[in-house]
Amino acid sequence: MQDSSATVEQLSDREIEVFRAVGEGRGTREIARTLFLSVKTVETHRAHIKEKLQLKTAPELVRAAVEWVNGEANL
Repeated sequence: MQDSSATVEQLSDREIEVFRAVGEGRGTREIARTLFLSVKTVETHRAHIKEKLQLKTAPELVRAAVEWVNGEANL
């Protein structure tokens, strides 16, 4: 799924905010509302996060985000 070059450090500050919110169980609309972004912008951030972290599916993104928020992953 991921290799050593896929780390959270390569995400932008905004992508980290979105990644953290995903890991906290928030949906796209809630993230958009709380970060004052459009739903489309949040979806774009999610796509960029998946690409940078070499994740293929939305469930992989959610799993990685939850693990990161819980401090269980070495991303």
